[in-house]
Amino acid sequence: MFDRGFLLTNFFIIDSGYILARIYGDGFAARSLNILDYIRQRVLRVVPSHLVVIGVLAAMVAVAAAVGIRPSNPQWFDWAQLPAQAALLQAYGVPGGQGWNAPTWTLSALLGCYLLLPWICRLIWRRRPWLIVAGAVGLLILADCASRAWLGDPIYRLPFRHGFLRALPLFLLGVAAALFGARVYIPPRLAAMAGIVALGVLVCAQVIGTTALLSLLLLTVMIWAAGATPVARPSRLIEHLGLMSFAIFLTNEVVRILWFGVFDAIGQAGWSSDVRWAIWTAGLASAFIGAAIFRYAFDRPVQARLNPPRRPPQAPGVSAERPIA
Repeated sequence: MFDRGFLLTNFFIIDSGYILARIYGDGFAARSLNILDYIRQRVLRVVPSHLVVIGVLAAMVAVAAAVGIRPSNPQWFDWAQLPAQAALLQAYGVPGGQGWNAPTWTLSALLGCYLLLPWICRLIWRRRPWLIVAGAVGLLILADCASRAWLGDPIYRLPFRHGFLRALPLFLLGVAAALFGARVYIPPRLAAMAGIVALGVLVCAQVIGTTALLSLLLLTVMIWAAGATPVARPSRLIEHLGLMSFAIFLTNEVVRILWFGVFDAIGQAGWSSDVRWAIWTAGLASAFIGAAIFRYAFDRPVQARLNPPRRPPQAPGVSAERPIA
């Protein structure tokens, strides 16, 4: 499971394409949304929180160095690597950006995808949904073949410096799923069944082997199925966890570094396996606690001030055209 964690990163990228296209796709296609307002909204959603978190991490490392505590893996805290990451340029081949708050390469890559979304929606939103879905799947397969041939890695495991090349086909897969969901009506019960079957096939595929491309397509089906299935019993807990997901993504690496860094500094010689697992489990809980503090003490109030939500021109996911039966 840990070895295939890259599938969850790719799931996040596909899901980002799906959600943004469901929210903004019709408005972009109808040219009723101001693109500059959209870009401003996306940048303000990501950049202020990112800069605060990377600043806190840099301060932690600097203070630790000042009191004589060195990281156990100093290569991941090279100050020369920090500027590219702070500027979110690491996914575009810019030197630097390694280590530190490493997961932010996806934010770097997705910012480029966000900027392209208005023109992507204008290009595809009025075309046949099945054709767009087939095109997105074909593009993913072609991109994977090209990536293996020219860069030596599959598209879904490209290194950070090629992050945008990795993210764009996956993002487009999510956009295609959003177009299909907005334009093609599938009975909710049938959609839910498709999602459950996709989950079952995904589990079987993981037992057989990595089967990464198939897994990505199955994850896309699950995302589409979830979006096509009405919520039967709303849950405030799940709602808050969903709203907190960006904070978890942004802060979990920093919390991990702090949590396990403290125990590394204390020294763990002679500690039993049970104690180590207890520390690991508590570390997982600390990631949620740290994200909740960041979300409700900083991210939410700052976003409410800098980036208040605007009413979309129509309900998310409701197409201006009648759905195709």
